[in-house]
Amino acid sequence: MQLPKGATVAVTDGEKFNLFRNAGDEADLKLTPLAHDVLNAADHRGSTPGRHGSSANPDGGQDKEDGFSAGVVALLNRQVLEGQISHLLIIAAPRTLGAIRPQYHAKLKAALIGEISKDLTGHAVQDVEKAIAAA
Repeated sequence: MQLPKGATVAVTDGEKFNLFRNAGDEADLKLTPLAHDVLNAADHRGSTPGRHGSSANPDGGQDKEDGFSAGVVALLNRQVLEGQISHLLIIAAPRTLGAIRPQYHAKLKAALIGEISKDLTGHAVQDVEKAIAAA
């Protein structure tokens, strides 16, 4: 996959989130880290459609991951709406990707140039670049 210069790449799972910008061009991918707001799962807990905690599931780990994922997509939606992101590639763990897709704003969908269903959080930038090049 080739990314336009300036495209944003979001790499996430249910606990970690990184943003990158392609400082290179389509032929020569070069991701540089971007600063972003700190995400707090508690701020978004219960805001994931279709997920509800219960006494049958006392372990709130899944609710925490869902809350974090909701925070990620809220941040991406906001940045697209504010014009900070015009081209977006999302790389996410498969379960996380499935959780965030229904929450994409229409403008985020329009800015989305691709998705890669793979957990690359915690990997080196070179691993992320290789996954994009192979997609």
